[in-house]
Amino acid sequence: MTEFQILLQNCMRISEGIAALASILLYKKIRQTHYRYFSLFLTIIFSCELLAKYGIEYISFSKNIMYNYFVIPLEFIFFFWLYAYKSLNQKITFWIFIALFTLSYIVTQVYFVTNKQIFPFNYTFGSLLLMILVIMEYYKQINSDNILNFAKNRMFYINLGVTLFYIGTLPFWAFYFQLFEHPEIWNLYFNYFLISGIAMYLLFASSFIWGKQSYS
Repeated sequence: MTEFQILLQNCMRISEGIAALASILLYKKIRQTHYRYFSLFLTIIFSCELLAKYGIEYISFSKNIMYNYFVIPLEFIFFFWLYAYKSLNQKITFWIFIALFTLSYIVTQVYFVTNKQIFPFNYTFGSLLLMILVIMEYYKQINSDNILNFAKNRMFYINLGVTLFYIGTLPFWAFYFQLFEHPEIWNLYFNYFLISGIAMYLLFASSFIWGKQSYS
């Protein structure tokens, strides 16, 4: 990685910490809602990032296994739950997406390379499923009676962050190996991956600061 990308990566890690800290400091606002699990999720993700960065100096573990079989599945399963199960009240959709995402791991084991820190196929497939939920959430928000109060809607910030990061980087992961053969393009998209990650976690932090449960 370039020095600029290392800086962005560190900033992304800091933004994760800001989101987790904001959720903890403002926990009183969300403790009676399902967003308390969002706080727990952000804290776990930030802890995993710290473990991956500094823990390797003290204990021996595989970062590939940790990311591919814990961090990445946790991210998508949580967002499937937050969107489909809670916000959209589509419980059947939630279980269908869980099943499909689980099957994607079988496909990866059979047909794709599995020695990467992130399995591109699983990440791409999970992002495609998440994109469907993002579109449904936008539709719900646009047709809401509280559309003029969107700044008070906690899901507005979450949805925008997910759009920038997971949906915005879909082509990067879908064509990861093809783009890798063109370093200039790959580096540009990797920069976007890091910058959008920073934006997403800052938007998550904003959801705790400005979001109101009555508009969720």
